[in-house]
Formats: sequence, structure tokens, C-alpha cells
Amino acid sequence: MKRKCILYFLTFAIVAGIFLLGGSCIQKKSKHPRPNFLILMSDNQSWNHLGCYGDPVLKTPNIDKLAGQGIRFTYAYCSAPSCAPARASMLTGQDIWRLEEAANLWGGFPKKFKVFTELLEEAGYLVGFEGKGWGPGDYEASGRTHNPSGERYNSFEEFYNEKDKGQPFCYWYSSRDPHRPYKIDGWKKAGINLDDIVVPPYLPDVDDVKKDIGDYYEEIQNFDKDVASYTQLLKEMGQMENTLIIVCSDNGWQMPRGLANLYDFGTRVPLIIAMPSRYKGGRVVDDFVSLNDFAPTFLELAGIPIPEEMNAGSLVNILESEEEGIVDETRDFIVTARERHAFVRKNGKGYGARSYRTKDFLYIRNYDYESWPAGDPPLYGDVDAHMMQYPSLTKMYILKNREAGGVKELFELGFGKRPAEELYDLTKDPYQMSNVAYLEEYKESKDLLSGKLTDYLKAQGDPRELGGEMKWLGAPYYAEKDKNPRPSVEAQRELNLKEEYSYIDE
Repeated sequence: MKRKCILYFLTFAIVAGIFLLGGSCIQKKSKHPRPNFLILMSDNQSWNHLGCYGDPVLKTPNIDKLAGQGIRFTYAYCSAPSCAPARASMLTGQDIWRLEEAANLWGGFPKKFKVFTELLEEAGYLVGFEGKGWGPGDYEASGRTHNPSGERYNSFEEFYNEKDKGQPFCYWYSSRDPHRPYKIDGWKKAGINLDDIVVPPYLPDVDDVKKDIGDYYEEIQNFDKDVASYTQLLKEMGQMENTLIIVCSDNGWQMPRGLANLYDFGTRVPLIIAMPSRYKGGRVVDDFVSLNDFAPTFLELAGIPIPEEMNAGSLVNILESEEEGIVDETRDFIVTARERHAFVRKNGKGYGARSYRTKDFLYIRNYDYESWPAGDPPLYGDVDAHMMQYPSLTKMYILKNREAGGVKELFELGFGKRPAEELYDLTKDPYQMSNVAYLEEYKESKDLLSGKLTDYLKAQGDPRELGGEMKWLGAPYYAEKDKNPRPSVEAQRELNLKEEYSYIDE
């Protein structure tokens, strides 16, 4: 009997302990209300073009202030250097090769793929977006009734007026800046001194290029003003303390070797996450992270189960840490990909490639190395302006002077064909201009990175390596006018172009 009483007592103690432990866990989870999420995204902006990232010319005081209050990520990347697939990956938390035709620009977005916006909405969040959201593409062709970013609103105020008392929200302001075409002579309006602009060595260091960069800078400074407007609205609404603010871009800038390329200038983006009331600010984190990581991060913070198919990783452990530099040692690489960007090759053929980026190396595998990575000549449409339909000073200068000394080499880098493999030693070549993939001294490094890339792609179901169906090949392209491009009169005159081209076989 005594033994039985002891057993009863131990059982009661264990049950009570579990109850108390569970209660403390529940209390810990409910310590904070479910946070709001505010994404402020620029369009086609490289990571290093902000004051807080060290740009000596740009004046971005509002974003810089948020960086001081929050966490600035130095190695943040998009999944693909192309608007629609990068945004689809962000919404789904998955790599582009897992998303079928959503791997392409101007494609569809199959309804079967879960997006964090819908999951938040199902959990009681008010969800909306303003501006571009997911796109460009045709979501209705895939059976969706509205943009996968949520309901469209004209302003944050209009959205907020629909919010029930106490209801958490997720709002995505998707700016048009600094997407081309830029406002001509915007640099003058912004008071930018062209002599202060530092031209990267993969572009010609001439006035036309500086003017082009200056016009791009002016639009980034406009975006900085937008950031100030939205943060001020949060304060007026009394939502500042409970809102996770994210400032980022969707992919890199629209320059040769930028957009539609797997070099850092196409895939590396600025990323600042701020919520000073909950997470220690003033930190700089060097872990490799991705826009894809937003989906599991938001869901974890909202207390929503993360779908198994999301192969990105939550950033909550980094946010909650008070450390800087390298916080999570497993985040020591990033994989990016590209398929079809614009309709710029015969019959809409894309350009498949994958990359594996570490602190010291960038390895790129080009599956379609026999094709033109920048698009078929003479338009080279994966370098904007893709149809030469509007002014693009840098592209025009390079094409006009492609045989000139000092430009010919840069033309080949930005527009020429590339080998099956590329390898860049970033300790010696931070601008990724000297391919060492075929040098004997780099064979061991190349083989190691190639093997790691293959292992990752196979583990994550990439049909490029597994031999499965690649549903993005031959998938519809929903911007019909791109298939028969008509260059501007100026481009026709300056580059001896025809009035109209066709990428469709007759």
C-alpha cells in the first residue's frame, strides 16, 4: 500500500510538473501579441546602393535610420535575378525549380503552391499589397482569383481602415522605383555630382554611364522617402512597436551583369529587418539569407505551422539572438537559379543556370551555355531596355562602342556567350570578372563547389539534375508584344536596327 501511495504521488507530481511546464511554455508563447508585418520593397536595386551599405553618394537617411534600429544583413539574396520568380519564391518559401512555370518571368503561378499571405489570412491576419506584388505574370491563368500577394489596395491608409480592432496585419508595399526606365536627368533633380559616382569596373567609366547611375540613384532616394512615409504612418496608427518592418529589394540592378544574371549584381539585395521593441538593433549579420526565408519566419512568428514543402529556413533564431557577424554557422552558402527571363531568344528559349555562393567563391553552372545569356543579338534583350524601346544609356553606350578599346572586353563580359562553368575567387576578384574555372590551380575548389551544388539541387528536387519534367520550358509567356519587339527610333538610328524583330519561327 505504501508503495502504491508513493507511485500515486510520483504520478501526480509528474502530471503536475508537465502541466506547469506546459503552462509556462504557453505563457512564453503568448508573451507577445502576434506581430504585424510590413514589407517595403524596391524594384531592381543592388545590395550596395544605400548609405548604410557604404555607398558614398546616395542619401538614404530614413533607411539608414532603420538599419541603426534593426538588423542589416550583408549577404542577403533573392532566389532568382528576375522579378516574378524571385517574388514567387519569397511567397512560397521555395526555390524556383520547385514552382513549375512560376520559375519564369511573365508566366503563371500554379494555385497548388501555398503562399504565406494566404496562410496568414486563414489565421486571421488582414493581408494586402500595394504596387507590383507578385509579377509580372498572369495569376488567373493558373486558377487564382487574385494576386497571390493578397488583395490590392491603393494606399496603406485604405488598407488599415479595413482592419478590425486587435487584428494583426501583413502589408506589402512594392515600389516601382528604381525599375527602368529611369527619369532622364533625374540626377540633376537629386543634386547628385556625377564626379562622385564610383562606376564598377564591369561598366565603362564614362559620363553616359554615370548619368545612368545617377538617374537610378535618384529613384532610390525617392524610395527612401516612401520608407519614411510608411514608418510615420505606423507611428500615427500606434502600430510601430508590434510591427516587424522589412526593407529589401527583389533582385539586383538593371545593368549588364546585373538583372537576369547569377553574379552578385543580379542576386544580392539589401535587407534590413527592424523591430526594436522585440529584437536588439544596431546589428550587422553576415549569415547567408534569402528572401525565401520570409515565409517560414512570418509563419513561425504568427504561430502558424510551416508547411513541409517550404525548404527555406526561418530567421527567428537570428532575430532573437543578440549577436552580430556570423550568428548561425550553418548559413555559410546560398544557391540561386535562373530560367527564362524575358522573351529574348528564338521561340522563347530560356537560359538555365544555377550558382553556389560562399564567402570566398562564386561557382556558376550554365546549362544552356551555347545560347546567348543576354538574349539573341542584336537586341540582347535580357539586358534592359530589353527591346531597346526606351532610353538605356549604359546599354546604348556599350553597344555603340563594342569594338573600342576598353569597351570590347566589357561587352564580352556583359553580352557575350559563357562557358559551361564559371568560378570566381572573391578574395581576389570581388567584381566577379575573371573566370578561373578552367585553371588547374582552382580545380580542387571548383570540383568541391560543383559537388556541393549538385548535392543540394538533387536534395531539393531540381529536375535539371534529377532528369524530371521541367514545366517552365515552353510554358506560356503572357506579354505578347515582347515576341515582336520594336526598337525606338533612336535605337534604330544609333545601332542600325530594323523597325521590328520576331522571336517566333514563321
